[in-house]
Amino acid sequence: HEVQVPTYPLFDYPPYETALSSTLVDVIRNNKLQLLHVHYAIPHASAAYMAKKILEAEGIHIPVITTLHGTDITLVGRDKTYAPVVAFSINQSDAITAVSHNLRDETFKFFKIEKPIEVIHNFVDVERFNRKPIDAFRKVIAPEGERILLHASNFRKVKRVQDVVKIFHNIHKEVPSKLLFVGDGPERGTAEQLCRELKVCDDVRFVGKQEQMEDILAIADLFLLTSDYESFGLAALEAMAAGVPVISTNAGGLPEIMVHGKVGFMGDVGDVETLSRYSIDILQDEERLKEFKVAAAAHAHSFDIKNIVPLYEKLYEDVLRGELVD
Repeated sequence: HEVQVPTYPLFDYPPYETALSSTLVDVIRNNKLQLLHVHYAIPHASAAYMAKKILEAEGIHIPVITTLHGTDITLVGRDKTYAPVVAFSINQSDAITAVSHNLRDETFKFFKIEKPIEVIHNFVDVERFNRKPIDAFRKVIAPEGERILLHASNFRKVKRVQDVVKIFHNIHKEVPSKLLFVGDGPERGTAEQLCRELKVCDDVRFVGKQEQMEDILAIADLFLLTSDYESFGLAALEAMAAGVPVISTNAGGLPEIMVHGKVGFMGDVGDVETLSRYSIDILQDEERLKEFKVAAAAHAHSFDIKNIVPLYEKLYEDVLRGELVD
């Protein structure tokens, strides 16, 4: 029976899972680790299971916690080629967490999971994103004081970057504005072509991948996230931490971090007109924009690293004490 390997970037490399398992065994032995916390069911939870079994043969017991992030469930996990491995790896974990209630529900929906899944939301370092805008940088992007809109992603189809361009086109007709695209990926060319067709190229910049997102977010007035699905929406949370209101779809876990009408607005996937109107309304009302910026920054504190990490620490303690019940 021929083995079919679906296309996914991580699997373009040599036997990653086997190498990872061996590395985990080596690190656990040499550092006398007591617990293993892996992120993504595939390939990391399956590699952790292999490492755990190797160590058990040597009389070493190492509990494994698996955190589900999204693509391991919604993209790779649903592929029938990997589904049995995903379900098995999750069920063999000593504890399981998901970054949103939506992702937890999706996991139970698509896989036969026999253990509870605890929701521990993603976090953001609020202090890192609390930056004052660099005036010279803002002037380079918006020399006439135009509003600055921002989108950051991996430019995959699920991000619907064409909708970002369409929304900006609508905004641009009513509000002097600039659009910054941060990131790169397969749909970048499509977005660039649409910019040309809509004749907004002069006011759109594609700046590629950037490490210092906090400096870019600091000059933005509005963050656009038009995804088909987000298991959590970390990019939106980072924007809020920087005091940038968010216009997003209501897909996946986004309603768990968005407060509609307070930190931004949500609309249905593909509803360009509604998302455009929300954007224009905020950008044309200076006082309201200021209120949204303050509210966004305040709301992000709920997801600050200082508040979320203790939840993981408690889980570690429970697992090490053997207090979790299957």
